[in-house]
Amino acid sequence: MADYEPKKIVYLFGAGATHAELHNLDQDLVEQKGLGLLIGDVSKRVIEKARRGKRYIKDIETVSGTSGSLNIESLISMIESSKVNDWEYKTRHLKELVEKDIENVLSKFRSELFCLHRGLFELHKHRATATKESLVGLISLNYDDVLDEAYKKYYGPPNYCFSLADKPLPRAIPLLKLHGSFNWKGVNIRGRRRTIEIIPVGAAKSYLHAPYGFIWNRALEVLIGCSTLRVIGCSLSANDTHLIDLLFKAHLERPKAFDIEIISSNVAGEQIKRNYGFFRGIKTLVQVDGVLMTGPDPPNPFKEWLKRKSGRMMGDSAIKATQHLRAL
Repeated sequence: MADYEPKKIVYLFGAGATHAELHNLDQDLVEQKGLGLLIGDVSKRVIEKARRGKRYIKDIETVSGTSGSLNIESLISMIESSKVNDWEYKTRHLKELVEKDIENVLSKFRSELFCLHRGLFELHKHRATATKESLVGLISLNYDDVLDEAYKKYYGPPNYCFSLADKPLPRAIPLLKLHGSFNWKGVNIRGRRRTIEIIPVGAAKSYLHAPYGFIWNRALEVLIGCSTLRVIGCSLSANDTHLIDLLFKAHLERPKAFDIEIISSNVAGEQIKRNYGFFRGIKTLVQVDGVLMTGPDPPNPFKEWLKRKSGRMMGDSAIKATQHLRAL
């Protein structure tokens, strides 16, 4: 009998993954204090702060409301395209406020208590999981370093794939931050220290300049080679057209579609299915791993999925020996 080949797993993280860490740490931070990290949460806080400034609000007061479903990326893009008076300052100011807002919420004290990303790596480092699943890549749309810090604990310095000249350890798992990172300051590329600017918040993003060309090409290779893409806390919104194009191109290079497991509420999964039905392998939360989930809309989908997945893959006795999974 031929040896069993483990499934090759890639994860795609969106803002909902970091939001899940906050929710797991203290639900009141999200539900009562309004410190969530979903796009609507950040947008509301940033717009409310920006509109207090006279220079920002001038000429755009009629489009500075804070009700309903807000999207700061769309607002920034519309201000950029409108070329309203002082639009350069207004958009730059919004982008700076987004960075400050996220970093303020993700204080060092809070971040050190996070356990979901670390628990995910505990799951994949365990031999019972490794015989069935091989973690081959991590893709993130987030600017924060929550994933990075968890990676360091279990895999060492992150393999960001900044250039083709990079020679990481042969088994180093790529950590591909498609939009950049707040912590890419003074990094070493080809022997030269430099600060890598993030791809700014906004719907009109450009990925052609270094090192993003290398990062996106490596992401394409990783996706072409995977069996399953697990999407955690990412809605695959209309602002992510380049990401959808990346997934489309990866499928075209394969003889068979890879599975796309949506680790979000079932409502979010069904919406993604409707929007991108041309991807044949999309599975909503209740369809992932058969009957793994008992309900379609848990308060924290990432936590509930990780809890049940680790229980199935490792067993209760093995989980008791872990540092982070046992806390779930």
